[in-house]
Amino acid sequence: MTRIATYLQWFLKAFAFFTFFAFALNNQADGTVYFFFGYAWTAPMVLIVLGAFGSGLFVGILGMVPRWWGQRRAAARAGGPAQEAPGEQNLPGNARPHGL
Repeated sequence: MTRIATYLQWFLKAFAFFTFFAFALNNQADGTVYFFFGYAWTAPMVLIVLGAFGSGLFVGILGMVPRWWGQRRAAARAGGPAQEAPGEQNLPGNARPHGL
């Protein structure tokens, strides 16, 4: 069963790659992004989309960093990162409570 899952994963990765590659090949026409004060940037459409994705990723990471730092400080004050979830039992080895 794991062999079939591995082949399925590779197939999905190859499908995603070729889909994005075809998208890039079909969007080679120039596009123009107009900024404030009359500035404009003309580039292939795929670079504009890639730039928008990259800048969104960057802004998302910047928005996440303060909360991440706060959680690290709270974990350090509480005695370390390894804490038990509320209501979780200490079970030996890999044992799980019934139903989980």
